[in-house]
Amino acid sequence: MSHQVITANALLEGDVVYLSKTNHWVRRLEDAEVFADAELAKLALELAEVRDSEVVGVYLMNVSVETGTPAPTHFREAFRQTGPSNRFHGKQEQTHVSV
Repeated sequence: MSHQVITANALLEGDVVYLSKTNHWVRRLEDAEVFADAELAKLALELAEVRDSEVVGVYLMNVSVETGTPAPTHFREAFRQTGPSNRFHGKQEQTHVSV
């Protein structure tokens, strides 16, 4: 079964964000709404894409949910989780991600 979350970049900060069950943008993947139904995910994506005053680059991201918590299935998404940088600060101080 394929699982997906909706991801984007916050317009003002540039941080990677995920759409939550409460329809808010959150910065932690584990707080994202996980869609198991592809049609429902597409409908939610369409609604998220029009929120261009909040986010840019909205798309569906595949995740695995083996331990009840969503995890990236591709190294690009694991990299985006912590934010690209060569120094450990901000998100990188708080998160260690492996794929």
